[in-house]
Amino acid sequence: MLWYLAVLVVIFVPPAGAQTTVGQTKVSIIHFVSGLSGIPLWIAHEYELFAKQGIDALSLVDQTGGVSRRITGDIPFGVLGIPAVIQAVAEGRHLKVLVSLQSARADSELVARPDVKTPEDLRGKRVGFTRVGTGFWIYAILALEHLGLDPQRDRISLVEVGGDLPRLVQALEAGEIDAAVLDPAQSTQLKAKGFSLLLDMYPANISAVQNALVVAGPYLREHPDVVEKVVAGLLEGIAFSLSPAKKETVLKTLMAHLNISDPAAAERGYESFLARVNRRPYASISAIQNMQRVMALNDPKVLNVKVEDLVEDRFVRRLDESGVIDRFYSIYGVR
Repeated sequence: MLWYLAVLVVIFVPPAGAQTTVGQTKVSIIHFVSGLSGIPLWIAHEYELFAKQGIDALSLVDQTGGVSRRITGDIPFGVLGIPAVIQAVAEGRHLKVLVSLQSARADSELVARPDVKTPEDLRGKRVGFTRVGTGFWIYAILALEHLGLDPQRDRISLVEVGGDLPRLVQALEAGEIDAAVLDPAQSTQLKAKGFSLLLDMYPANISAVQNALVVAGPYLREHPDVVEKVVAGLLEGIAFSLSPAKKETVLKTLMAHLNISDPAAAERGYESFLARVNRRPYASISAIQNMQRVMALNDPKVLNVKVEDLVEDRFVRRLDESGVIDRFYSIYGVR
């Protein structure tokens, strides 16, 4: 799901690879994650799991959605939707996908205003998303496709509202749009207010827009040891987030970052996260190729990106085959 919030204020961004006084390696990780997949990153940063790996990680929030453009030598890591990575690589950037945070099966929901009761009622209406090319746009296309609706034939306007997931929810509540694909936590809040559920994407078995940890290619070549430590810290963040003993901490983190005040909605989001998180966080080539297919409707040059070359899973594979991932799960009581 989806890229869309507590903003972490960073006063100083150090050069990549610089060392702290206590011998830790400073790195910066930028993200524009407004959905549930951000939980492991928030946990790893706020509960010093990166520090356990010898990494002093600064987490930055990009409010413009231009995360891929800011992944450079000084900010070598990013957490963002894989579609944004495909677009950046198609435009000549050198980025690699290290960790996929979600399973390849979407669990988002197409939610509409109360007067839109059925998919057929969407004809002549407005379906919103954050930005063209983002996961929310791709989900909107896939949802309409699954329902047998065609925007041109059925006079459905696709409306770019900008911003992040909370902005998309705001646009739907304000009547600026008539429907949108949302994460389960946000859709639960709206359904409690009388909004309509038009499609649950999980039982429909629709491919997920995966969010991922991404690294700049030159940094990967020069600092593979640092990259492996960052990957390990994030994987421990996944294990922490799945731990039954850490549920209250995870719920508190989820509510703070996603601006959720309703405990029932937070619980629904938590359950969705548990079901969707990628426990063996390899990227799905077939799911990425499906995203690429939809993206090509707007920009055919994305088809020039070879998905197999986009994914660098050697660090996850090494941690998996060596038993490190299983040890993380054992430590946190995850079955």
